[in-house]
Amino acid sequence: MQRTQSTMLARLARVNPTAVFLATLAFVLVALFAPGIVGGAMLLALALGLVALLVRTWPVQPPATRVVRLLMLVLLITAALVKIF
Repeated sequence: MQRTQSTMLARLARVNPTAVFLATLAFVLVALFAPGIVGGAMLLALALGLVALLVRTWPVQPPATRVVRLLMLVLLITAALVKIF
């Protein structure tokens, strides 16, 4: 399992950051404009992916970065819940 995780992280490190940013931005915009529960579910799916990434990278992040990432996660989940309810 450890080898699979390190392989996945190595592949993620080679991805173009600009492409990831633009793809994520497009996904968030679609989720925000999608109606009710569909958009909320998309935002929650994005939050789930962010949690998975945050868990994997937590040990190597400085405390200030951890705080910012947790804040962004809370904001994303709040936006998803507001959209759903």
